[in-house]
Amino acid sequence: MNPRLDIDSGGVGVVTFCDPERGQNVLTLEVMEALQSIVEEAEEAAARGVLRALLFRSAKPGSFIAGADVKAIAAVEDGREGVEAARQGQSLFGWIAALPVPTMAAIQGTCLGGGTELALSCDYRVAADDDRTRIGLPEVQLGILPAWGGTTRLPRLVGLSAALGVILTGKPLRTSMARRIGLVHRLLPHQQFDERSLEMMRILARGDALPPGRKRRRSGLATRLLDGTPPGRALVLRGARGRVRKRTRGHYPAPFKVLDVIRGSMGKSLVRGLELEARAVGKLLVSPVCKNLLFLFHLREAARKGPWGVGGRAGQVGRIAVIGAGPMGGGIAQVAAYNGIPVRMKDIRHEAVAGGLAHARTIFDGAVKRRSLRRREAGRRMGLISGGINYAGTGSADVVVEAVIENMAVKRAVLQEVEGKVRPDAIIATNTSSLSVDKMAAVLERPGRFAGMHFFNPVHRMPLVEVIQGAGTDPDTVETLAALAVRLGKVPVVTRDAPGFLVNRILGPYLIEAGHLLDEGLDAALVDRAWKRFGVPMGPYRLMDEVGIDIVAHAGAAMAEAFGERMAPAASLTALAGSGRLGRKGGKGFYRYSKGRETAIDPSVYGDMRVSARRSTPDAVLVVDRLVLPMINEAARVLQAKIVASAADVDLGMVMGTGFPPFRGGLLKYADDRGLGDVLGAIEDLRESHGHRYRPCALLTELGEAGGTFHGAFPGGASAR
Repeated sequence: MNPRLDIDSGGVGVVTFCDPERGQNVLTLEVMEALQSIVEEAEEAAARGVLRALLFRSAKPGSFIAGADVKAIAAVEDGREGVEAARQGQSLFGWIAALPVPTMAAIQGTCLGGGTELALSCDYRVAADDDRTRIGLPEVQLGILPAWGGTTRLPRLVGLSAALGVILTGKPLRTSMARRIGLVHRLLPHQQFDERSLEMMRILARGDALPPGRKRRRSGLATRLLDGTPPGRALVLRGARGRVRKRTRGHYPAPFKVLDVIRGSMGKSLVRGLELEARAVGKLLVSPVCKNLLFLFHLREAARKGPWGVGGRAGQVGRIAVIGAGPMGGGIAQVAAYNGIPVRMKDIRHEAVAGGLAHARTIFDGAVKRRSLRRREAGRRMGLISGGINYAGTGSADVVVEAVIENMAVKRAVLQEVEGKVRPDAIIATNTSSLSVDKMAAVLERPGRFAGMHFFNPVHRMPLVEVIQGAGTDPDTVETLAALAVRLGKVPVVTRDAPGFLVNRILGPYLIEAGHLLDEGLDAALVDRAWKRFGVPMGPYRLMDEVGIDIVAHAGAAMAEAFGERMAPAASLTALAGSGRLGRKGGKGFYRYSKGRETAIDPSVYGDMRVSARRSTPDAVLVVDRLVLPMINEAARVLQAKIVASAADVDLGMVMGTGFPPFRGGLLKYADDRGLGDVLGAIEDLRESHGHRYRPCALLTELGEAGGTFHGAFPGGASAR
């Protein structure tokens, strides 16, 4: 039974969660009903004097409770149903809080959402002092808020400022931070966690007080004034609202609802706060933003579960090697080491190897500074990376990732050399953003053990990995590389070998159209601003600066060579490519930069593009269509050519690889929601005014005229292959 209640002769009751069907414990409807029966049984046992203390724990390694059932959340279509579901959860956890015996949550592993809210209903919380244990309330990332008591109870427990940091970001806390803010009472060694937590319960069952642990760090005077007085709390909430507005640009309603609930419940009863929670989540659950974020959540989970190829099996990867110690190679090595995989990094120069190691160390140091990793643990993981100018250690690698410069001749030479140094069963992957995997495979003796593995820059931040399957790539190779990407904390999307693969193929027409907007006299800063208001993190010109104007020009030339006139770069971008501007890395691009941060558009860029410095104000709605419609059209061509298997792959690639607005569900989800008939009509209008590059592809025409959808015509994702 999950969960199960056991009461020993000393009056210590233990509620154990262990879902036999899942990798993590989840609060499904069945689990909640079983928990309600257990709480009723516990209350009766306490009344008889049989139960004197109650502990909630998990028997599943690495998972306390991962939260509520996301499928059940997504199934809610009526706001009143959502309100009632929230009230039921609140009632159950309120019952736990009211039990007449001491209660404790023993948290080891993942504790998120409803798991954290269950823990908040207990009198005490202890946590394992290890890096696997994380505690948080990630509901805002799904477009909702903690509605089983989290939004109301957490501020009362840890103070307003600390609670807002947890709820508004949705980021889980390490146990040391949870202890620091007062979310957990004590940290216990993970080796003796079960024994020590039971020992504490026996003390409570005897009616004794727990021995004092380390005192919680006292808040500073400013925090006490802000959290402890009505004017101070009002100031905190006002500041938080401003930061949320700046971060979300108003596109995500959940953080604002969090602030409304907390403001409405300050100084009021717990019951009042819980009712505000329930009403707020009822509205959020049926909002388009929530539905789209849940849609993406399911796509992401499917992509992380696989299978990814056709009939292959993933092999075990115990060690990897990285050839090329530049920023990409160093980044790949760091991500592998961060996830516990030993790495050998090889380059032809000692200075390059030292630079790659320094790059990896800088990323680890940043994690320590942000308190997402302890210094000792960062040092241990950094120790998994070794490097040198010879192939020592490469022969024992299960996967070798080539990450040298983006030059076909150089890559082919390196790959031939690498193949002679590795085991026959080792997989070789090339990290390439645009070069043909099949052309590289042509020089190898074992093309079946070769594929592309396109990491996005910066590697430690960008969640997407494109796994490129060449014509001769074995299914086992695809499965192994996709599974490795998941192990590295990434989301894999499998593509066929084709110019630009998935993401860069779709970005091509977008950047070209951004150039045409400049040719037509539009103001670059205002175009960037209009596109950002659509919900993307940066506009097209800021993106070109970030990627590098030279790299954009190189990729554009390759796309033009592959697809001809419709992918020909705009005149302004062609001129800019020869100007010597490199973007942020060179300190000057479309924008000026000071200490690596953009300040403003550089007016002299227009002269370098050979266009007039007098710019016109764009129509923001038309700008969005001019940029998004070419991407939709190109994505339709990608599906038509079977470069990826599903519309889900396109949406994941664009959200995870380019920052396409998650609240819109992805590029093709946005197109489906808008209506493909409307999309087709808008493209036809632009074709009349701007020429052949807006010619709709056959698939878009077919679906638009038939009233179809991309996701209906190309369903599924990794799990559907």
